Amino acid sequence: MAQELTKQGELIGVLWTIVEPPILAANMEVLDIEYCRESLGWVLRIFLDAQGGITVEDCAGISRLVGDMLDSTDVIPNPYHLEVSSPGIDRPLRKIEHFQNHIDDIIEVRTISPVENRRKFKGALKEVSQQAVTVQCESRDYSIDIELIERARLLYFESMERRAR
Repeated sequence: MAQELTKQGELIGVLWTIVEPPILAANMEVLDIEYCRESLGWVLRIFLDAQGGITVEDCAGISRLVGDMLDSTDVIPNPYHLEVSSPGIDRPLRKIEHFQNHIDDIIEVRTISPVENRRKFKGALKEVSQQAVTVQCESRDYSIDIELIERARLLYFESMERRAR
């Protein structure tokens, strides 16, 4: 399983290098890429954002463009279904800049391996550096190395509720 995760992580890294340049050229940003096995087979999800938001037409256009590019490079070893979408309100946090934009917001983090005997954290994002993020969870601060983060996302409604207080 760990070897499969490493291979998937390496594949996602390759996919970023392939799909990010044309998406940036279209004045959009890649927020996250997921490649996972689901009940109907393998799914490649690309989450986009742009100034002013993402439309269905944006997603369709990028889906055609990226689909053609990936078909020609043949880097994905299995048949897969491509999904291109906006991240929604509980957006993924993948890059340092994403975290920096959400200081004091409520986030959810899942780690690859345990940090102080836990893998799931939900709380206020307190600090961000190039190496780690600090999440205040259950009245305690946890420093989580960026390299250990499997998945992180903003909890929009909980963040808005916190700001209203």
